[in-house]
Amino acid sequence: MNLPSTFEDLIEEANTLNLYQKLVRQLNKDFLYANIDLDFDEDILPSSLKFLLHETVYKLIQEKFSEYLNLLYIIDVPEHQIKALDGSDTLEMSEKVAFLILKREWQKVWFRHQYS
Repeated sequence: MNLPSTFEDLIEEANTLNLYQKLVRQLNKDFLYANIDLDFDEDILPSSLKFLLHETVYKLIQEKFSEYLNLLYIIDVPEHQIKALDGSDTLEMSEKVAFLILKREWQKVWFRHQYS
């Protein structure tokens, strides 16, 4: 599996395989497990999804860091990818973390689709 390198590529691949709504459901499921009050509508526009996810990650980093770490653990974002990010600009870092979250969720959805 080649992971998409941009948000647009990820969304395009998800739409091509008709898995976008499953991706949103997976996000909702993991946010619920992490006890974070965020529930995306399954018909959310990709641009809105990107914006809300970025905004949520930013707020978690700023205000609820332990919940942010718990979310990364539940979603299973690789620790080395988080450590490789430049933390000097929280806004920029939160955007990259949001994409890492989406990529990991996409992996889960894609594998489930391929092997079920």
